Amino acid sequence: MNDAVKNVKLHLVVLVLVVVSELIGIITFKVGPGKLVLLPMLYAMFMGIFLGPKFLKVVKEKEMFQASTLVGLTLLLLMARYGTLVGPKFYEILKAGPALILQEFGNIATLFVGIPIAMYLGLKRESVGAAHSIAREPNVALIGDIYGLDSAEGRGVMGVYICGTVFGTIFFGLMASFLAAFEIFHPYALAMASGVGSASMMTAAVGSLSAAYPSMAEGIQAFGVASNTLSGIDGVYMSLIIALPMSNKLYSYLYKLKYKTSPEAYND
Repeated sequence: MNDAVKNVKLHLVVLVLVVVSELIGIITFKVGPGKLVLLPMLYAMFMGIFLGPKFLKVVKEKEMFQASTLVGLTLLLLMARYGTLVGPKFYEILKAGPALILQEFGNIATLFVGIPIAMYLGLKRESVGAAHSIAREPNVALIGDIYGLDSAEGRGVMGVYICGTVFGTIFFGLMASFLAAFEIFHPYALAMASGVGSASMMTAAVGSLSAAYPSMAEGIQAFGVASNTLSGIDGVYMSLIIALPMSNKLYSYLYKLKYKTSPEAYND
């Protein structure tokens, strides 16, 4: 991290990206009854991708690695800021207790979509690792501990982890804005749904929702942070006790349905 802190070029590139993104500002599009919101955070991410060694080569791979070591530090500051928002809304969040707890089960419902699609595309045991969760660090550690990261399940969880790291923030920001545009769900429900255990993804989603509903911004941020914190605390246990066994059962059922034979052995 010391090398990253001393890298002046890195800080200047970040400063330019922030200034250009803020100058572009928030762009909104009318979609159906609502509006689609594009935030400066999304522009910065796209421009950052094109400044990398695969495209314009403004920053090298070594500098990209150094930048990644500072992400945790910046998220700490962001979480401290979010903590100040949760306090004033504490009793309001407490009233939504059952909804906050129940939405946690929604995080594991995605396996019913992910595993069938993964198996339809030809994946086998990789689908269990890939679709049992959102595949952030705790889930990678869980799969690594049970199956090993060089296993089929390990390849699956690492594949989703890498895709989530590169595209997750962009996807969450756009998806939250897209869902808000149709005004089907209450903004607080969308804020709670954005808390999946990833601070960067939750920030992108909450930012889009706050821009779409500026009068409810503080409440949206408070519910998003509370939900994300809850997912961070119980996420591993939900995966270990509920999501992973369910994924294995669903995989076995679909495997027999597709290949007309029993699946290869797996470790429960």
